[in-house]
Amino acid sequence: MTILDLLDRIRRDWQTCEPGLDTSPMLTFITLTRAQALLDEHVRATAPHADLTAATRDLLFTLHRSGTPDGLTPGELAALLAVSPASVTGSLDRLEARGLLRRTPDPQDRRAQRIHLTEDGRDLVRQHLPVHLRCEEDLLSPLNAAERQQLEHLLRRLIAHAETRQA
Repeated sequence: MTILDLLDRIRRDWQTCEPGLDTSPMLTFITLTRAQALLDEHVRATAPHADLTAATRDLLFTLHRSGTPDGLTPGELAALLAVSPASVTGSLDRLEARGLLRRTPDPQDRRAQRIHLTEDGRDLVRQHLPVHLRCEEDLLSPLNAAERQQLEHLLRRLIAHAETRQA
């Protein structure tokens, strides 16, 4: 059974089970969740030799993209990844053990650390990034440029709305 078949089955089952109830919000969430999981699975498969999870890949890409010569603090890195600082620690440990990043003391705050990509880390990003982008391009290929912009616009509206609901 394909994911599309499964989504159709879920819709039919809800219509049969609760014909008077509008389950479309749930079905939209299920569709988003299943799409995200499937797309992530394809992207993860682009670099099995690199042994990167989505979290470690995003962390390396963020350090490459946003890291300054002074590096980033774990808190700055977490903010750029939109995750909690505690969730970054394990990824930092694994990537440091592999020699892909290094931690140095913060010259302004002895209690803080700065995170830097090593040359090996930068080389891995430069090697993996084109492969990663080709995979994403391939996965988005059924959509034309206008549809991609529309999809991004709609998702950004959902994100903005959800963020206002948190406040």
